[in-house]
Amino acid sequence: MSQSSLWQINTETGDFAELCNALYQREISIIAKSDYISASAVQARLQSLSYYITRTAHAMVHVISQEHSPLLLDTQNASWSAKQSTKIPLAGQHTEREQMNAIQWYLQEDIYVGLVVPVLLVDHIIIDCIDRIDLNKQRLHTNVGGWFSLTVDPDGVINRTTGSDKRLLKPNRKIMASACAGHCWQRNSKQLPIIPSLRELLLSCSINWKNFKKPLAI
Repeated sequence: MSQSSLWQINTETGDFAELCNALYQREISIIAKSDYISASAVQARLQSLSYYITRTAHAMVHVISQEHSPLLLDTQNASWSAKQSTKIPLAGQHTEREQMNAIQWYLQEDIYVGLVVPVLLVDHIIIDCIDRIDLNKQRLHTNVGGWFSLTVDPDGVINRTTGSDKRLLKPNRKIMASACAGHCWQRNSKQLPIIPSLRELLLSCSINWKNFKKPLAI
Protein backbone atom coordinates (compact mmCIF):
# COMPACT_ATOMS: atom_id res chain seq x y z
CA MET A 1 0.00 0.00 0.00
CA SER A 2 1.39 3.39 -0.98
CA GLN A 3 1.62 6.36 1.38
CA SER A 4 -0.92 8.26 -0.74
CA SER A 5 -3.49 5.45 -0.60
CA LEU A 6 -2.96 5.13 3.14
CA TRP A 7 -3.65 8.86 3.55
CA GLN A 8 -6.80 8.49 1.43
CA ILE A 9 -8.07 5.78 3.76
CA ASN A 10 -7.29 7.94 6.80
CA THR A 11 -9.23 10.89 5.43
CA GLU A 12 -12.34 8.74 5.33
CA THR A 13 -12.30 8.11 9.07
CA GLY A 14 -14.25 10.04 11.68
CA ASP A 15 -11.11 10.38 13.78
CA PHE A 16 -9.33 12.25 10.99
CA ALA A 17 -12.18 14.72 10.55
CA GLU A 18 -12.48 15.27 14.30
CA LEU A 19 -8.73 15.85 14.63
CA CYS A 20 -8.74 18.39 11.79
CA ASN A 21 -11.66 20.25 13.33
CA ALA A 22 -9.98 20.42 16.76
CA LEU A 23 -6.64 21.47 15.29
CA TYR A 24 -8.24 24.21 13.18
CA GLN A 25 -10.12 25.61 16.16
CA ARG A 26 -6.99 25.67 18.30
CA GLU A 27 -4.68 27.14 15.65
CA ILE A 28 -7.13 29.85 14.58
CA SER A 29 -7.50 30.86 18.23
CA ILE A 30 -3.70 31.04 18.59
CA ILE A 31 -3.37 33.15 15.44
CA ALA A 32 -6.14 35.51 16.61
CA LYS A 33 -4.31 36.11 19.91
CA SER A 34 -0.84 36.46 18.39
CA ASP A 35 0.89 39.76 17.73
CA TYR A 36 1.92 39.59 14.07
CA ILE A 37 4.07 42.35 12.62
CA SER A 38 2.09 42.59 9.38
CA ALA A 39 -0.97 41.33 7.53
CA SER A 40 1.30 39.39 5.17
CA ALA A 41 2.67 37.41 8.13
CA VAL A 42 -0.86 36.39 9.10
CA GLN A 43 -1.63 35.48 5.49
CA ALA A 44 1.49 33.32 5.25
CA ARG A 45 0.55 31.48 8.46
CA LEU A 46 -3.00 30.89 7.25
CA GLN A 47 -1.80 29.75 3.85
CA SER A 48 0.33 26.96 5.32
CA LEU A 49 -2.15 26.01 8.03
CA SER A 50 -4.20 23.58 5.94
CA TYR A 51 -1.11 21.60 4.91
CA TYR A 52 0.29 21.20 8.43
CA ILE A 53 -3.06 20.40 10.03
CA THR A 54 -3.88 17.77 7.42
CA ARG A 55 -0.42 16.25 7.68
CA THR A 56 -0.55 16.14 11.47
CA ALA A 57 -4.03 14.60 11.55
CA HIS A 58 -2.97 11.96 9.01
CA ALA A 59 0.13 11.14 11.05
CA MET A 60 -1.74 10.87 14.37
CA VAL A 61 -4.36 8.54 12.89
CA HIS A 62 -1.67 6.48 11.19
CA VAL A 63 0.52 5.85 14.25
CA ILE A 64 -2.53 4.76 16.23
CA SER A 65 -3.92 2.51 13.49
CA GLN A 66 -0.50 0.88 13.07
CA GLU A 67 0.00 0.63 16.86
CA HIS A 68 3.27 2.56 16.64
CA SER A 69 2.53 4.60 19.78
CA PRO A 70 1.76 3.57 23.39
CA LEU A 71 -0.16 6.84 23.88
CA LEU A 72 -3.92 7.27 23.79
CA LEU A 73 -5.35 9.55 21.12
CA ASP A 74 -7.85 12.18 22.27
CA THR A 75 -9.52 13.12 18.99
CA GLN A 76 -11.81 15.75 20.52
CA ASN A 77 -8.85 17.76 21.80
CA ALA A 78 -6.36 16.66 19.11
CA SER A 79 -3.83 15.58 21.72
CA TRP A 80 -2.14 12.57 23.27
CA SER A 81 -2.93 11.31 26.73
CA ALA A 82 -0.94 9.14 29.13
CA LYS A 83 -0.82 8.50 32.85
CA GLN A 84 0.94 11.37 34.60
CA SER A 85 3.50 10.63 37.30
CA THR A 86 3.43 12.51 40.58
CA LYS A 87 6.78 14.15 39.78
CA ILE A 88 8.68 15.06 36.63
CA PRO A 89 10.11 11.73 35.36
CA LEU A 90 13.81 12.55 35.64
CA ALA A 91 14.99 9.37 37.38
CA GLY A 92 18.60 8.67 36.44
CA GLN A 93 19.21 12.23 35.18
CA HIS A 94 19.36 14.25 38.42
CA THR A 95 22.95 14.31 39.65
CA GLU A 96 25.96 15.60 37.71
CA ARG A 97 27.22 12.06 37.15
CA GLU A 98 23.79 10.86 35.97
CA GLN A 99 23.52 13.81 33.60
CA MET A 100 26.95 13.08 32.14
CA ASN A 101 25.97 9.43 31.64
CA ALA A 102 22.79 10.54 29.91
CA ILE A 103 24.70 12.93 27.65
CA GLN A 104 26.86 10.04 26.40
CA TRP A 105 23.79 9.06 24.38
CA TYR A 106 24.29 12.22 22.32
CA LEU A 107 28.04 11.75 21.85
CA GLN A 108 27.66 8.60 19.78
CA GLU A 109 27.99 8.57 15.99
CA ASP A 110 24.32 7.84 15.27
CA ILE A 111 23.10 11.32 16.28
CA TYR A 112 22.00 13.46 13.36
CA VAL A 113 20.06 16.58 12.36
CA GLY A 114 16.30 16.04 12.51
CA LEU A 115 16.35 13.64 15.46
CA VAL A 116 13.46 14.18 17.90
CA VAL A 117 14.65 14.84 21.46
CA PRO A 118 13.17 15.96 24.81
CA VAL A 119 14.01 19.31 26.41
CA LEU A 120 13.17 20.21 30.01
CA LEU A 121 11.62 23.67 30.51
CA VAL A 122 11.62 24.04 34.31
CA ASP A 123 8.19 22.49 35.00
CA HIS A 124 7.45 20.46 31.88
CA ILE A 125 9.14 18.66 29.01
CA ILE A 126 8.72 19.51 25.35
CA ILE A 127 9.35 17.62 22.12
CA ASP A 128 12.10 19.32 20.11
CA CYS A 129 14.43 18.33 17.29
CA ILE A 130 18.13 18.71 16.53
CA ASP A 131 18.81 21.22 13.75
CA ARG A 132 22.57 21.75 14.08
CA ILE A 133 25.52 19.72 15.35
CA ASP A 134 28.93 21.23 16.18
CA LEU A 135 31.37 18.36 16.63
CA ASN A 136 34.37 20.63 17.20
CA LYS A 137 32.82 22.27 20.25
CA GLN A 138 30.89 19.14 21.30
CA ARG A 139 27.53 20.80 21.29
CA LEU A 140 24.24 20.60 19.45
CA HIS A 141 21.40 22.99 18.71
CA THR A 142 17.69 22.25 18.91
CA ASN A 143 14.97 24.28 17.24
CA VAL A 144 13.41 25.58 20.46
CA GLY A 145 16.01 24.87 23.13
CA GLY A 146 19.01 26.48 21.44
CA TRP A 147 22.62 25.37 21.98
CA PHE A 148 23.39 22.59 24.45
CA SER A 149 26.94 21.74 25.50
CA LEU A 150 27.72 18.03 25.71
CA THR A 151 30.58 18.67 28.13
CA VAL A 152 30.92 20.37 31.51
CA ASP A 153 31.49 24.10 31.00
CA PRO A 154 33.75 26.29 33.27
CA ASP A 155 30.78 27.00 35.54
CA GLY A 156 30.09 23.29 36.01
CA VAL A 157 26.96 23.42 33.86
CA ILE A 158 26.02 20.37 31.82
CA ASN A 159 23.70 20.23 28.80
CA ARG A 160 21.90 23.49 29.63
CA THR A 161 21.23 26.40 27.32
CA THR A 162 23.42 29.37 28.26
CA GLY A 163 21.54 31.81 30.46
CA SER A 164 18.41 29.70 30.81
CA ASP A 165 16.98 26.68 32.63
CA LYS A 166 16.41 24.63 29.48
CA ARG A 167 18.05 21.21 29.77
CA LEU A 168 18.57 18.52 27.18
CA LEU A 169 17.40 15.11 28.37
CA LYS A 170 18.10 11.59 27.24
CA PRO A 171 14.86 10.16 25.82
CA ASN A 172 13.11 7.24 27.47
CA ARG A 173 9.49 6.07 27.39
CA LYS A 174 8.37 7.99 30.48
CA ILE A 175 10.03 11.24 29.44
CA MET A 176 8.78 11.09 25.87
CA ALA A 177 5.24 10.14 26.92
CA SER A 178 5.19 13.05 29.37
CA ALA A 179 6.36 15.47 26.67
CA CYS A 180 3.85 14.22 24.09
CA ALA A 181 0.96 14.45 26.57
CA GLY A 182 1.95 17.93 27.80
CA HIS A 183 2.32 16.94 31.44
CA CYS A 184 3.45 19.73 33.74
CA TRP A 185 4.14 20.23 37.43
CA GLN A 186 4.56 23.07 39.91
CA ARG A 187 6.84 22.32 42.85
CA ASN A 188 6.45 18.64 42.02
CA SER A 189 2.66 18.92 42.18
CA LYS A 190 0.73 17.80 39.09
CA GLN A 191 -0.95 20.53 37.06
CA LEU A 192 -3.35 20.45 34.13
CA PRO A 193 -1.58 19.33 30.93
CA ILE A 194 -0.38 21.85 28.36
CA ILE A 195 -1.43 20.81 24.87
CA PRO A 196 1.71 20.59 22.71
CA SER A 197 2.04 22.83 19.68
CA LEU A 198 1.10 21.68 16.19
CA ARG A 199 4.80 21.28 15.44
CA GLU A 200 5.32 19.12 18.53
CA LEU A 201 2.32 16.95 17.66
CA LEU A 202 3.76 16.31 14.22
CA LEU A 203 7.19 15.52 15.65
CA SER A 204 5.62 13.13 18.16
CA CYS A 205 4.31 11.00 15.30
CA SER A 206 7.87 10.24 14.14
CA ILE A 207 8.96 8.80 17.49
CA ASN A 208 10.05 5.18 17.29
CA TRP A 209 9.24 3.95 20.78
CA LYS A 210 11.42 0.87 20.31
CA ASN A 211 14.48 2.85 19.23
CA PHE A 212 14.56 6.60 19.76
CA LYS A 213 17.51 6.99 17.36
CA LYS A 214 15.56 5.56 14.41
CA PRO A 215 12.46 7.75 13.92
CA LEU A 216 9.47 6.69 11.86
CA ALA A 217 8.83 8.24 8.46
CA ILE A 218 5.89 10.66 8.49
